[in-house]
Amino acid sequence: MADAPVQLASETDLRSILKALKATSPDLVVIDSVQTLWSDGLEAAPGSVGQVRACAQELTRFAKKSGAIVILVGHVTKDGQIAGPRVLEHMVDAVFYFEGERGHQFRILRSVKNRFGPTDEIGVFEMREQGLVSTTDPSAMFLGAGDEGASGRAVFAAMEGSRPMLAEVQALVGQEVAGSPRRSVVGWESSRLAMLLAVLDSRCGLRTGARDVYLSVTGGYRISEPAGDLAAAAALASSLLDRGVPSKTVFFGEIALSGAVRPVGRLETRLREAARLGFDCAVTPPGAPEQVDGLKVIGLSSVQALIDTLQGD
Repeated sequence: MADAPVQLASETDLRSILKALKATSPDLVVIDSVQTLWSDGLEAAPGSVGQVRACAQELTRFAKKSGAIVILVGHVTKDGQIAGPRVLEHMVDAVFYFEGERGHQFRILRSVKNRFGPTDEIGVFEMREQGLVSTTDPSAMFLGAGDEGASGRAVFAAMEGSRPMLAEVQALVGQEVAGSPRRSVVGWESSRLAMLLAVLDSRCGLRTGARDVYLSVTGGYRISEPAGDLAAAAALASSLLDRGVPSKTVFFGEIALSGAVRPVGRLETRLREAARLGFDCAVTPPGAPEQVDGLKVIGLSSVQALIDTLQGD
């Protein structure tokens, strides 16, 4: 809109940018991106440690003197980390990552540093025709549909700060192959997968050393807590045994190297969210109540008990 209270400028010279900001006195300033700015007080190239530090310091000084909110947009690497010098993280009050797989319509705004608030809360958005729209029920967005009877899938009851979320974990264990088997992970830590495969091999006798293993979290969601171990183990075992996980069942729990299932926090909050979405069974660490809001709870003390449950023993 022509009369929108937004002003745009194409400039990378820090001196010219500060001059324009002081003349207009804006309430909100967005710099996109900070790696392209340069200060004539330094001979270094834009994006270098010196230039990023100098430009960020000048913009921070302007924000404190004027009271304006300054948002610095930075590039990220393929791994999702801030590209180039990490000095920028130490100079600002808050760091937010905008996450999401390119092929999915969902995006997650995650705080990793916040001097004036919590860092374990997230915002979930969906890309629509009018742009990014906040969603009030993210759990329903990350659950798959239409393949309830298939093997290699399990639903994980996660916690993002104070918000419970349900996400589907899918796994595929291939046939034995000659040479080096592949390990592909999307939405989870590859080191966590390696540990879990070692536990399944040593403690449960499920041999995966010569097989290709693929594990993915649907919808572009990323599991960041150890409580996802039990759901991942259920999906992997289900694919390897070619036995479908009972429908309308959720999983959560941390798996130790001994094969024991350890307790996790916010247990009842996770169970109530699963019950709200129509699930009728939950597989959890021991010590959980037997029933929450009509949801049947099965407490397992070891990952071997999980395998026995999937096999119907």
